[in-house]
Amino acid sequence: MSTLTPRVVVVSRRSELDELLARHGTRGAASFFLRERGRDLDEVTARHEALTAALTAVGAAVPGDWRRGHVERADLPRFLFAPEDVVVAVGQDGLVANVAKYLHGQPVIGVDPEPGRNAGVLVRHEAGAVAGLLRRRDGGQERTMVVARLDDGQELFGLNEIYVGHAGHQSARYVLTNPEGVRERQSSSGLIVGTGTGATGWCASIARDRAVAPPMPGPADPAVCWYVREAWPSPATGVGQVAGVMRAGQELELSSESERLVAFADGLEADALPLTWGQRIRVGVADRRLRLL
Repeated sequence: MSTLTPRVVVVSRRSELDELLARHGTRGAASFFLRERGRDLDEVTARHEALTAALTAVGAAVPGDWRRGHVERADLPRFLFAPEDVVVAVGQDGLVANVAKYLHGQPVIGVDPEPGRNAGVLVRHEAGAVAGLLRRRDGGQERTMVVARLDDGQELFGLNEIYVGHAGHQSARYVLTNPEGVRERQSSSGLIVGTGTGATGWCASIARDRAVAPPMPGPADPAVCWYVREAWPSPATGVGQVAGVMRAGQELELSSESERLVAFADGLEADALPLTWGQRIRVGVADRRLRLL
């Protein structure tokens, strides 16, 4: 067991105001840019100040003898989390999903800097609750994750979903083998495998367009749902295996018949696994789970 004091790692992303100033240089130029598009700098500034206030309150809640760290969303692929870390994600729900794929059981506290504006599914707390949660650090809710494994041993984890297909969401050709061992050559705009946490997002939008859709799992259920997007019927490609549910221990296998496909999780396209012709990837329920305080 580690004897190190805990480290609180705060995860955030740059505010819209920060991004506007980085792009336009001055507040005046940013204000003009927004006015031309029917928006107001005051709104953007208020949101920036709400995020800043939440980050300040979270920092004040960390015990004085604990270690501290901070990482921006864009730097997550290069940040090394330690076993004793407690992660505090300050932002929208998607920020928790972004960080979850890099964790190995560390607890996560989701903080909503603008209560009422976000859905609050994963960022369930206001900044004032962080001090009490840090003192306890027990219990919480475990959520199922999805994993993709390449045949060369590389792995990719996701909290919401994993996408496998063409990087530009164009037609991808591959052979799909479902959990029952049925193989089908397909051409589609990609495969989506989602958890119960992600069942209200990308998977839900696909399911609404299907006459018959498999039942969505719950966030803690050891199961994932899967959909093939826009499968194309032709003499060489089929549409018989386009949706289903997998339990723990089951897998989908996809063997690439395109020169370059990718797999990415939770919208982080910059942190993707490439698949070359003939390479195989297996997707299923992960043995790793997110612990959300």
